[in-house]
Amino acid sequence: MTHWTEGQARRDLRDDLGPREPKGVRAFVAIRMNEQVEDSVAKTIDELKHPNDGVRWVPRANLHITLKFLGPAVDSHRLQRLTTGLHQLATRTAPFEVAANGIGGFPDLEHPRAIWVGLHSVQSGALAALAARLETVAAEFGFEREKRRWSGHLTIGRVRDEPINGKTHDAFRAVQGREFGVSKIESITLYRSHLGPAAASYEALATFLFQPRQHD
Repeated sequence: MTHWTEGQARRDLRDDLGPREPKGVRAFVAIRMNEQVEDSVAKTIDELKHPNDGVRWVPRANLHITLKFLGPAVDSHRLQRLTTGLHQLATRTAPFEVAANGIGGFPDLEHPRAIWVGLHSVQSGALAALAARLETVAAEFGFEREKRRWSGHLTIGRVRDEPINGKTHDAFRAVQGREFGVSKIESITLYRSHLGPAAASYEALATFLFQPRQHD
C-alpha cells in the first residue's frame, strides 16, 4: 500500500536528501484537505469501488491536490533553492477555504481516464490564484511553466485500459452531486515521490505555513 510520510512545518530540506538521490528527486508541490473532508471522500471511494471495476482507486492516505509537478528527476540543490521562493510565497498568502463537492471525470464521466472530486474556493478564485503564483515562483527558479491551464481537482481514481462497466457508471451517477465539506487551507508542502513496483509512496520534505492577514 502507498503511504505518506508526514513532515513538520519547516523551510529547509533534510540534510541527507542530496547524497542519496544521485539521479534527482521526483517532486511536486501540493496541498491537502482536512481530515473530515478526506474521510468523507474516502467513504465515497469505498462506495464506488468493487472487484474488477477497472479503476485504480487512490488510498485515503494519498489524497492530495497537486499545485505544481516539478519534474521526475530534480536536482536536490535546485529544490533547496526553490524552498526560498516557496517560503516567500507562503508568507504572502493568507489561509483560505475550499469546498469539495461533486464527482467528475476527465474528459467526462461517460468515458473517464481519471475520476475526481470538484474543488471550489469559498473566497472566489483563491485556489487558482495560489496555483498561478506558484507557477510564477517556480519559473523564477528555472522550472518549466505548465502549458495546460491549471484545473483544481482532487483525483480519486484512474481508469485502466479497459472501459468501465455499467455498474460503475451507475455508482458515479448516484454520488455525482455529493458534498464533502469545507477545508481551511493553511500551508503548501513540497513532496518527494518514491516510485515502487506496485505503487508510489509520497514523502513530505518541507511545509510552508501561510501568514494570516493582520487586522487593524
